[in-house]
Parts: sequence; C-alpha cells; structure tokens
Amino acid sequence: MDLVHKLLVAALLIVAAAIDGAQATAMVSGTVFCDQCKDGQRSLFDYPLNGIKVTISCADGNGQVTMSREETTNLFGNYIMRFDGAPDLTNCYAQVSGSGPQGSNDCGATAGPAQKLKLMFRMFDMEIYGVDSLLSQPALPMSFCPKSDNPVPTPVITPTRPSGPIAPSGSPPPWRLPPLPRLPPMPRLPPLPPLPPLPPMPPLPFSEASACSHQYWTMPEYKCYWRVLNPESKVALIFGPLAARRYGTDMTLMESLQGRGDPYKTLLREGTTALLNSYNSLQFPYNSIGVVTHVNWALMGSTRGALITALRFIRANSGSGTVTCKLSPCK
Repeated sequence: MDLVHKLLVAALLIVAAAIDGAQATAMVSGTVFCDQCKDGQRSLFDYPLNGIKVTISCADGNGQVTMSREETTNLFGNYIMRFDGAPDLTNCYAQVSGSGPQGSNDCGATAGPAQKLKLMFRMFDMEIYGVDSLLSQPALPMSFCPKSDNPVPTPVITPTRPSGPIAPSGSPPPWRLPPLPRLPPMPRLPPLPPLPPLPPMPPLPFSEASACSHQYWTMPEYKCYWRVLNPESKVALIFGPLAARRYGTDMTLMESLQGRGDPYKTLLREGTTALLNSYNSLQFPYNSIGVVTHVNWALMGSTRGALITALRFIRANSGSGTVTCKLSPCK
C-alpha cells in the first residue's frame, strides 16, 4: 500500500471515530414553486413560495401511514426536515399540504402531485434525501402564460339561405347604396410667399481664441465677462488651502490682480488672469482645472519654481504674440 492510500485510510478512520458517537440522522430537503401556468412542470414563469406547508408521509406495505412530518418553507421556498435515528425513507412521499399564516395564498388553490424521496447520500448512519420540486397552482392560469399547442378550433358558421323571395338574375341587390355624386375639384391654393432670410448669427466669443492681460480684467467696462467668477470671491475659496496659507483668507480675486513686486504675488495675479481667460475662451492654452493645479504645484515648490510658473501664465495671457484680446466693452 503506497503512502497516499495509507493517508486516505487514516483519514477515514479518524472521521469514523468522530462520527461513531454521533446520533444517526436523516435529512430531507426540497423546494416549492408556484406553477403559474398550471402545466405541471417547472417553467420560466414559476417562482419559489414561502410559508407553504409540506408534509412527508411514510406508509407500510398495506398502505397504512406509519410516520408523518410537516414543515413550512422559508423565504426562498426551501424546506428541511430532520429525522433522528436514520429511518428508511425510501418509501416516503412529500406533498404540499396547505399554506401557513404568512404563506403565499395567491398560489395555493391546488396542490401539485406528490414526489417520492430520493436517497442522495449515506455514510456512517447519516442519510440525505432529495425531493423533486413540489408545485402549488393558482385557481386559473395567468394571462401571460403561453397558449396551448392544441387550441380548440374556431367553429365555422355556415350562412343560411334567406327565406324571402330571391331577386331575379341581373338585378342589383336591394341593399346596395346608390353611387355618391362626384365632388367638384378643389381650387388650387396660391403659392406661399418666400420666407425672409434669417439674420446672421452673432459671433461667439467663447469659441474664439482670446487672451487678455490682467489690466483688462480690472477695467469696469469689461466687468460683464466675469460670468463664472465673482470679483469679490475669496482667493482661498477658489485656489484652496495652500493659497489660504500663503495669501490669507480675506484677499479677493479683484485684489489679487493688483499684486506685483514679489514672485508669489505675480504668480497669483497671473494665475487669476489665466483662470478668467480659461472661462471666457475655449481655445485658451489652460483650462480652469489646469490653472488651479499649476498654481498649487508652484505654491508647494521653491520660489524659483513659482516665478517660472508665473512667467508661463504671462506668456499665455499675452497670447504669445499671435492671439489678441477679444473682449468688447459691455453695454
């Protein structure tokens, strides 16, 4: 005997020793479904029933019931019964016997056929039985169920011979209506006048390339272009905690456009200008999120890095020599 067989035998002996003192038990499990179409079998339209009573009955050779047990299905339509002593349940049957107080009464009019218990597993006085799905049926099939393959043929109605006198051949039937008179032709409508041409579409500044320096954004005649941002909005609110630590919590965006003489003030001035340009021109080199991100990266770096970022913003805000400011004075 090789090593694998020896280990297998040893494992079985250990399991047998552990179960030897345990009480013999037989377990029975199954599921109850609602047979909505009353076709006597599981289909796509059936669903599990909760709160349905299931009875397992065992009879002897003379048909006398020797043992009976009742259980109620759970929320998923399942039931489990335990029989101590591991009795022989091969001649036992399971059947729907009714509906509990919390059961699905809408599908408990008729119980389906009983199902015989099937031995699935037996080892060391432990037996497990399975039962084919039990069915409970409503009073009538649901309206959405498919029709039968052999429908009742529609009766054919044979017309009866009229009892009155038959009209002679060639004469019109008495019920035929006279022909309607022909209506005169409708007069032709005059042609519609041509529609006036549509006025030209106004220019869309947002779609044009535009870059304006900070001087433009401080002028009152261009105040109407502060669409998204408010001149009195706080710098700390727009650029975040790092800006609040560097510039304080009271500085406004309009005040930030006045900064000069210091790399960080220049950074904030040109960053605010770039943010305004990004909201007013779709073709500006920076978008709004990119402006805020670059300002915060500069605030976390060195003074030289802040100055380089400010110079890049100045280049973008001046249009790099190719783009001009498209702002028109507000009316």
